[in-house]
Amino acid sequence: MARKRRMYRYAPTLLRMALGAVFVAHGAQKLFAVWGGPGLGGTASYVGSLGLSPAYPLALLLAVTEFGGGLLLILGALVRWVSLALAIAMAIAIWKVHLANGFFLNWTNAPGRGHGIEYNVVLMAGLLALALTGAGRCPSTNAARDRLRQRPRAAPAFAPAGCDRPRPGVISRITPRSLHAIQTKRSAGFQSPQLP
Repeated sequence: MARKRRMYRYAPTLLRMALGAVFVAHGAQKLFAVWGGPGLGGTASYVGSLGLSPAYPLALLLAVTEFGGGLLLILGALVRWVSLALAIAMAIAIWKVHLANGFFLNWTNAPGRGHGIEYNVVLMAGLLALALTGAGRCPSTNAARDRLRQRPRAAPAFAPAGCDRPRPGVISRITPRSLHAIQTKRSAGFQSPQLP
């Protein structure tokens, strides 16, 4: 049972990596005109044709949200907030672009008919799942968080004289035994040496 619970932590990681890759690719199409994308100018004119204005700033916001949000999802940073922002972008895409075309994608590429909401609904569901669960097992952010938690902390009274806070590595770990040794030396008149 414990093994099964440990495996659950990896599900959000797999989901955010896949969604992050999708959004990086679509954001790159909008920003840099790669992989057959329209670039920022083409995206701005399409946004304007939807009746949204100002078209260029909204196109830039959309492209940066997709590209940057995808990168942040892959890195596992700010996952809940990024997921919400991208879910809002998908909701707007459903409302302004895909809803008029029905539910299903246009698999046959029939002329005059766009794609339905199917794909965007799946993306939005995955993003909302990430907003609820968070990043999952994320080596980069977990390691950074663990390093911050393991930083040596000591009361200013134990810092070398002339320091307003302890230097890293000066007191690596305060244990009851080391605390007793410091108090014993202080009561015997021992003074900490002045550091340069």
